[in-house]
Amino acid sequence: MRRAVVFVRPSRNPQISSYSSEFQTDIKSDEQVSICTRLPLSTIRPLAARGLLQPPWRPGLEGGRRFATNSSKPPPKTDGKTSAPSSPPSQPPKTSSGSPAQKSSDRPSSPPPDWDEHPDLSISAFSQLPSTNFGVNQHMIINNEFKEALRQILWQFRAPIRYAFAYGSGVFPQTGSTSSTPASTLHPHPSQAISTVQGGSGKMIDFIFGVSYTQHWHSLNLQQHRDHYSAIGSLGSYAVSRIQDNWGAGVYFNPYVTVNGTLIKYGVVNLDNLCKDLSEWDTLYLAGRLQKPVKILRDDPRVRLANQVNLLSAVRTAVLLLPASFTEQELYSTIAGISYLGDLRMSLPTENLNKVKNIVTHQLTNFRRLYAPLIETLPNVSFTDARLSNPDWVEDPDANATLAQDMDPRKRGNMVRRLPKAFRHKLYFEYQSKFQIPQLRFNKMLEASSDEDPTRIKRREGGEFEQRVASDEPDSLQKEVRQVIKKTIMWSSTQQTIKGLVTGGVKRTWRYVGEKMAKYREGNQKAKEKSNEKAKEGEKDKEKKA
Repeated sequence: MRRAVVFVRPSRNPQISSYSSEFQTDIKSDEQVSICTRLPLSTIRPLAARGLLQPPWRPGLEGGRRFATNSSKPPPKTDGKTSAPSSPPSQPPKTSSGSPAQKSSDRPSSPPPDWDEHPDLSISAFSQLPSTNFGVNQHMIINNEFKEALRQILWQFRAPIRYAFAYGSGVFPQTGSTSSTPASTLHPHPSQAISTVQGGSGKMIDFIFGVSYTQHWHSLNLQQHRDHYSAIGSLGSYAVSRIQDNWGAGVYFNPYVTVNGTLIKYGVVNLDNLCKDLSEWDTLYLAGRLQKPVKILRDDPRVRLANQVNLLSAVRTAVLLLPASFTEQELYSTIAGISYLGDLRMSLPTENLNKVKNIVTHQLTNFRRLYAPLIETLPNVSFTDARLSNPDWVEDPDANATLAQDMDPRKRGNMVRRLPKAFRHKLYFEYQSKFQIPQLRFNKMLEASSDEDPTRIKRREGGEFEQRVASDEPDSLQKEVRQVIKKTIMWSSTQQTIKGLVTGGVKRTWRYVGEKMAKYREGNQKAKEKSNEKAKEGEKDKEKKA
């Protein structure tokens, strides 16, 4: 079995590359877990006995060690019985060129500059990623005991989970204050690590599980965890899978369930749907969640590649919405706000209106780890702050570095051209209407800008139309881009919200809405208190001047 070694990507700024060695251990463990979920027990046990697998590995995932990532193959039959494990592949995974996968020592330490042109989302091994350290920025550093406690929750599912991440305020704090609900009340029997990290407060932990075969996964999970499902579960795995894949954003949530003594909510998504949303932004539902710091607990090479495309697209979109000079906080707030534009919950009294500000303020260093290496690869955006020479800059939560972008229409037009496919086409249609371009001429422009040919040599570059879009008045460009984001998110978010009312059940849904409304009131109360404090300070200043 190969042992993955991860190096940190060289950067124009050495401080941005000074990531902790914890990343190497974390990603090595992720890659070993991904390999374990594809191997039969007869292969795993000898490897573990020889010390070639790092814990935790578990022998209880019989259903999770047989299936390859290529979901074009027909899924196994779900007759309620587990089939015999298949033998491990006799040939090493091949790259897109047809040659055997490169060893880590033979692969470049940094990806080629055009890696995002035509990413091969059919890869099945980490060795097929563009470079040895590719996607290291996606792995956030959290407390080791807490991380293992979260991974222990995953091992309680016999159904195969190929990709998983934890997110939300239960993992990353979004406010300086703690919840009024004690952890011992919310979580029946939480591990010591979870109680310690949550500081005695009780916060439900959110997960997303990426699976290869939706119906098969739910068939296995219904047998093991029928109590996780509402009455919809009584209709069987076929009905559950159809509701998941054909309604809303392709995610099926089971909220307020207890696993390993911890209260959690988990959503299930098919890997193909996840990769499509990450690379094309057809719904921006999960792509938006992954644009903010999350803790990846089980990694997958296809998702890592698609998510890197997603993160780079988020930077390009945010830069189009920002002026020539801006700060880190402005950039990260713009990125974090993308997924909330058009979200039905933000237009109802069910969400803290200061949510974006809270997320960025308390996770600034994580946003920096996530995006600073990508910013360094863009030719028209750069850091301009002198504090970057400080070795501790990356880990400084009080630093708010400045950035600048080249407003040249040609370079900004290239950014428009390289936006995700589905999102870009919607933006084109918005500007067709604004510029009143005849349909026949517009169709020819779309055909000329088609990027479906993977054999093209030159990078996608913006033409006259893209440059005209990029040269639009800043306020007008912001309005059009935001409008496209809202249209992309609104439909899927609304459907997903309605679906949650059905799949969550009446009792759980009422509890969820109640907690969201409480957060909304709490956010309004804090906003009023800050406003009153500013008003009092203003009155004191006037009195002093008088």
